[in-house]
Amino acid sequence: MKILIAPDSFKGSLSAQEVADSIERGILKVCPSAEIFKVPMADGGEGTIDAILAVKKGKKVAIHAKNPLSRQILASYAILEEENTAIIEMAKASGLPLLSIEERNPLKTSTFGTGQLIQDALQNLSYAAQATIIVCIGGSATNDGGAGMLQALGVNFLDRNGKAINVCGGNLQEIKKIDVSNFQIPKHVKFVVACDVENPLLGENGASAVFAPQKGADLETVRILEDNLAYFADLVENTFPYLKGLKNQQGTGAAGGLGYALMAFLQAKMQKGIEIVIEITQLEHIIKKFSPQNRDLVITGEGAMDFQTVFGKVPWGVAMLAKKYQLPVIGIAGTLGREHQVLYQHGFDGLFSIVDKPMSLQEAISQADILLERAAERVMRLYMLPHTTPQRH
Repeated sequence: MKILIAPDSFKGSLSAQEVADSIERGILKVCPSAEIFKVPMADGGEGTIDAILAVKKGKKVAIHAKNPLSRQILASYAILEEENTAIIEMAKASGLPLLSIEERNPLKTSTFGTGQLIQDALQNLSYAAQATIIVCIGGSATNDGGAGMLQALGVNFLDRNGKAINVCGGNLQEIKKIDVSNFQIPKHVKFVVACDVENPLLGENGASAVFAPQKGADLETVRILEDNLAYFADLVENTFPYLKGLKNQQGTGAAGGLGYALMAFLQAKMQKGIEIVIEITQLEHIIKKFSPQNRDLVITGEGAMDFQTVFGKVPWGVAMLAKKYQLPVIGIAGTLGREHQVLYQHGFDGLFSIVDKPMSLQEAISQADILLERAAERVMRLYMLPHTTPQRH
């Protein structure tokens, strides 16, 4: 029997690799002869670099960069040298976890540090072949329309007196001119944005209305941010008429409008993060070796699974791929949340929570490794039941 373990991380508790290791231990208690394939996964958010480096040859590069409030920090990205590809998690430099709860204010934050990571990656990629930079844009603390990133890459934003502005979410309306004379991206580099949201830049489903409250914005701040992004988009599209209407496209509102800047100035292509990780890890190549006739099994999961899982999260992506080859799929989660039953219509044959008795969230997080191991053991005992010889007493 072959068993594929392809989970996301359990946020705040275990990495995807640690989740896979815990599930493996539970499986081997029941099926010690199982042939197990572990492929840690991610969907473009936190942990994407680690998931990819677990299965691909590459290295991390650490640089000094600015955090969302312009404090110097060490931030890292990955280089896959054989593929001439850089993978950047914007959250490493511009992410919400970098700020305390009291510091979170999207009027003050900037994506400048993300631009610094991109700039450094450009210097580390070979000019001898086509290069790719994958920007994972989950977990942002920003709402600056990507202006800070562009500034780090050489775009100058000038005020009414022709002086450069250090841009952030709260001062976009001070920009009167966009100067791109010092902005140049090598033609051999293509950009891909790993993103699992489809929100436009503006409106009730836009960056400010939907995501800014998660970053510390109250209702009045949301209104200001919306006005600022609308002004910025109009200035961009009036300066560069070929970009007219871009702000209405899906994904431009991701990461506080960073998606907009990446598409407008770097001609980036949007792609679901899970699709990118599946491609890089060659997960389909592994699954092709499995057979439903041999009772081969796929196990995936993440910290929480609910109705939102089908919007491009790791378990959904793994399940969809497994069902392409008629394989049974089990999902294991820290918690099964709102309307999780819908997942049975999207490739899952069984869903299990790791919680096996009343406990607090903190208890579940602190014991996640052993709880995962026990849950995997329960799953396998149930899965193997038709092939278990009844014991005689």
